[in-house]
Amino acid sequence: MKIIQMTMDNDLVERVDARVKALGTTRSAFARDALRDALKRLDEKELEERHVAGYKRDPVQPGEFDIPEDDHAWGDGAWSSD
Repeated sequence: MKIIQMTMDNDLVERVDARVKALGTTRSAFARDALRDALKRLDEKELEERHVAGYKRDPVQPGEFDIPEDDHAWGDGAWSSD
């Protein structure tokens, strides 16, 4: 691991310290988890944007996702009340 220094507003440090105490963890562990979560959200957002851009570039064609009822994986009786 690498040691870094961060500058934070006093109110933010106070809020983090309160959560850290309640969770029984450390500032460093809390910050690592928060940064991992933030990076995960950014990665997911980027993938969603790429997905949308792909469909804008190559829109779904009529009938492209039409699947005959007999070819559905759930079979004929999956939605019945039996």
